[in-house]
Amino acid sequence: MGRNPRSAALPLAALAAALALLAPAAAPLAAGASATDPVRSASPTVSATLTQCVTSVVQPERSATFSGEMSALPGTARMAMRIEIEERLPHEALFHIVAAPGAGAWRTSEPHVKIFKYLKQVTDLSAPARYRASVHFRWLNSHGATIHRAARLTKACAEPAAPPAATGAGTAA
Repeated sequence: MGRNPRSAALPLAALAAALALLAPAAAPLAAGASATDPVRSASPTVSATLTQCVTSVVQPERSATFSGEMSALPGTARMAMRIEIEERLPHEALFHIVAAPGAGAWRTSEPHVKIFKYLKQVTDLSAPARYRASVHFRWLNSHGATIHRAARLTKACAEPAAPPAATGAGTAA
């Protein structure tokens, strides 16, 4: 009953010091990296962006521009990126991939670049609808094998319904 509070504090202080020493080593593991995989312990820098959204009452003038950007990881010889265009109509609950010229194809960087950027513009968009891009990233080693993958979604470009056409009622001839 007469426990010394000082002796109880010593084991707690030792435990806290041990945990403080282990925390930096455990951080990459908590993020999903392997202690034996140095490529996975480095975080890739990637972004997927809606760069421009042009709305119009004239369908051929409607467009959306999407971009992806990635930076090299240790062991990267080339980087590759694919931008897929997704559409959601007002009556649909989910986005679905739509065909667009040049979309869905892998674009590969030149060897040993540090940052790889790719822009994709789609035109002649339907309305009303929402459009976004699903951007896929791959890091390749010198043998062409994938050493890391990532994917990001952009914000959506909303193409509103065209206003009702003027009926001509109430206008003088």
